[in-house]
Amino acid sequence: MFRLPNIMFQAYVYLDEAHSIGAIGKTGRGVCELLGVDTSDIDIMMGTFTKSFGSCGGYIAGSKDLIQYLKYTCPAHLYATSISPPSAQQIMSAINVILGEDGSSRGAQKLARIRENSNFFRSQLKKMGFEVLGDNDSPVMPINALQSSKNSCIFTRVPQKKGKFPFFLYFVAVVTVAFPATPLLLARARICLSASHTREDMNKALEVISTVGDLVGIKYFPAEPKKPQLEDDRLKQE
Repeated sequence: MFRLPNIMFQAYVYLDEAHSIGAIGKTGRGVCELLGVDTSDIDIMMGTFTKSFGSCGGYIAGSKDLIQYLKYTCPAHLYATSISPPSAQQIMSAINVILGEDGSSRGAQKLARIRENSNFFRSQLKKMGFEVLGDNDSPVMPINALQSSKNSCIFTRVPQKKGKFPFFLYFVAVVTVAFPATPLLLARARICLSASHTREDMNKALEVISTVGDLVGIKYFPAEPKKPQLEDDRLKQE
């Protein structure tokens, strides 16, 4: 019979890596690699194959006893169909690329690019005055709306008004999270970046998000003043 671990609080350490596996850490192995935590200290590790791996489904990793217990009792396992061979091959191919086992440096390049993109985008949002949650290197950036009257629904709907924004606005997708997924006054808009975004993509998105932030009023910190462009000033004087 499967029992709780023999620790003081009789509780498991459960790690949700839906947004981190394949995206953060020196070799893309997720939160434990990033923070230097031994995976053997984590009782249950969960992740998805739909984000970094571009497939479907997900996984649960743990002790042999835990996995056997889930196989016999988890409805999602008992009543679901097996993953299709093409989906399984997609996952294995993506893992090979991330780990460099495909014989190329594509995985390392993508990991470096997603870190660079994430840190650039986060720093720019903060300079504009937004309250951005999370840590550096994370490709997921929640922007706090805080007040119920300025919740994520407004952030989503404002860009849909035609004639007030540049055409590229209609290609910026923002995921919103509100009550009951968050506390009533902590609704947020969530930005997710990838290694494929170019600097031009990000600058356009930042312009749009800044415009919406001004209209909705969710820039809660003073914006960092822009540095003077000496070269442009000299050309104007000449």
